[in-house]
Amino acid sequence: MTIDHIAVVGAGAWGTALALAAHRAGRRVTLWGRDTTEMAARRENIAHLPGVALPDAMTITSRIDAVVAADAILLATPAQTVREVAGHLAAIAEDTPVVLCAKGLERGTAKRMTEVLGEALPPAAPVVLSGPSFAVDVARGLPTAVTIAAPDLKLAMALCHALGSASFRPYAETDVLGVEIGGAFKNVLAIAAGIVAGRELGASASAALIARGFAELRRLGEAQGALPETLMGLSGLGDLVLTCSSTQSRNFAYGHALGAGAALPPALAEGAATAPVARDLAKSLDVPMPITEAVAAILEGKLSIDAAVEALMLRPLKREAD
Repeated sequence: MTIDHIAVVGAGAWGTALALAAHRAGRRVTLWGRDTTEMAARRENIAHLPGVALPDAMTITSRIDAVVAADAILLATPAQTVREVAGHLAAIAEDTPVVLCAKGLERGTAKRMTEVLGEALPPAAPVVLSGPSFAVDVARGLPTAVTIAAPDLKLAMALCHALGSASFRPYAETDVLGVEIGGAFKNVLAIAAGIVAGRELGASASAALIARGFAELRRLGEAQGALPETLMGLSGLGDLVLTCSSTQSRNFAYGHALGAGAALPPALAEGAATAPVARDLAKSLDVPMPITEAVAAILEGKLSIDAAVEALMLRPLKREAD
């Protein structure tokens, strides 16, 4: 499979960073956004990645017809807009790889992004890109490793070759479900970790939160058929550690502000939309996820942060592996 022309849909920080990664890998790149006039003129994404130059060879456009003829499309819009944006790509050729770069579950349906894409854009060959990666690091060309997952290993490898460079290392995977679960659920735990930091509950509490949070992620993933090694990899544990330890993570920063006493709308963080969906999914699968339940209750205004912390600490004692 030859992948020479890559289109990136979504000109925010992540989409722009991925466009730069594709350019460094030697691909012909088209970056699409709803309003890219200033970005195209200045060759810089002032709003999201100031100071990072965009090469002249990169096409920056607001014309969707410039996207649909690409060999592969990276869909880098927020998870809750994937269904809408995918609908604009109906003119793509059959089996065009569409790489989902958002991490989340759709609000209202609890569907994973590949399920949403399958309904909204049937001609697409769904692929998932996930892993520990901040947009600014990728944009600056700092060493980054991610996972690219597709049911067809040959397709995943072709995309790894198309995007891989000296600063961006993708690993191929076929456990699409495991990669999606890890990417979506870590956002919820990042909010929890941010709350712990914003409340100044200490480094010990932060470490415990990450460890016990990963236990919840693993239980939820395995209950749906995800492979343990996928959950232990870049898109699971790796992404969890990154987003639970830095204010560069939007979800961590959101939780940090909540922990410090701020009142913020849920729309500011993807994990805020995913938390109640993940809680309800866990209940339907009879999977215990007390941290996730606490985050959802806090976001819904049903539980104060202090009451949530006390409830978690006073849960019945048990064996750690249970």
